[in-house]
Amino acid sequence: MSSDIAIRLEGVTKRFGEHTAVRDLHMSIPRGCIYGLLGPNGSGKTTTLRMIMGILHPDEGVVRLLGGDPDDIRQKRVGYLPEERGVYRKMKVLEQLEFMGEIRGLARKEAARRAGDWLDRLGLGDWKEKKVEDLSKGMQQKVQFIATVIHDPELLILDEPFSGLDPINQDVLEDIVREFHRRGTTILFSTHLMAQAEQLCEYVCLISKAEKVLDGALKDLKAQEREGVVAVKFDGSDGWLAGPEVASIEKVDRGVHLLLHEGADHQAILRRGVESGAVIHHFELVEPSLHEIFIRHAGGDAVGDAGLPRDLQRAEAVS
Repeated sequence: MSSDIAIRLEGVTKRFGEHTAVRDLHMSIPRGCIYGLLGPNGSGKTTTLRMIMGILHPDEGVVRLLGGDPDDIRQKRVGYLPEERGVYRKMKVLEQLEFMGEIRGLARKEAARRAGDWLDRLGLGDWKEKKVEDLSKGMQQKVQFIATVIHDPELLILDEPFSGLDPINQDVLEDIVREFHRRGTTILFSTHLMAQAEQLCEYVCLISKAEKVLDGALKDLKAQEREGVVAVKFDGSDGWLAGPEVASIEKVDRGVHLLLHEGADHQAILRRGVESGAVIHHFELVEPSLHEIFIRHAGGDAVGDAGLPRDLQRAEAVS
């Protein structure tokens, strides 16, 4: 594996009984980048991360982590925050973080020093001698995040890291992610929140129903998709907006965005608007949002796990 690639998946497939959670996935994550694995709940994100970490083994294909198999030695160079949060509820906060630091190779004194710094930074300094069970859910999430980064890993893998956090703490976590990125850490995180990913990611992989929809550098994907979205502001009837060229219509501030089918002629929409008698103030091809790109390519398939039997939803959630 090239030294500039932190993670590579080649033709990876994972099944749970008759359900295929991940199908023929190819993915390369450059070192030092922020990479988003994006898709609705049940699309295969958690299963993919668990295969990268060696928790699950693919039925087909190859996973490479930091230059080789995801073995114990390489796993210690990773900070992994699973979607299913887990803390030792009866342990004291500082005691737990010292323990997590030690199993990641730190001396206890150094683990205690780093834990103290992180607790102060995240507003938990007064809680370090409290049992974890005495903390709120949001506080417990902060403790688990500290445990994930306390050993200063060269690769961070975060599964839905913003889930359950209030907006203020989401901003705090985003700032920390950016800080690690500036230091050269490779960051891979999964989310179903497209707007958040758009703020953070340099590269993205969009998956839906176990399969990759598209991937690449975010700026390149948005440039490629620019002809797929039209911003319109007008007065009059809106009946002319719908047509064979238009995949969906989204209301935005004082206007609409028209998401076009691939290869659609936007000028046909403009002509239809003029013929309808609408007063068109603004009509422009614009750079699409990540959400619009995903909907354009995944369409009605981007509905998450709503169509899965409950047992398969549960298998995806925990695996």
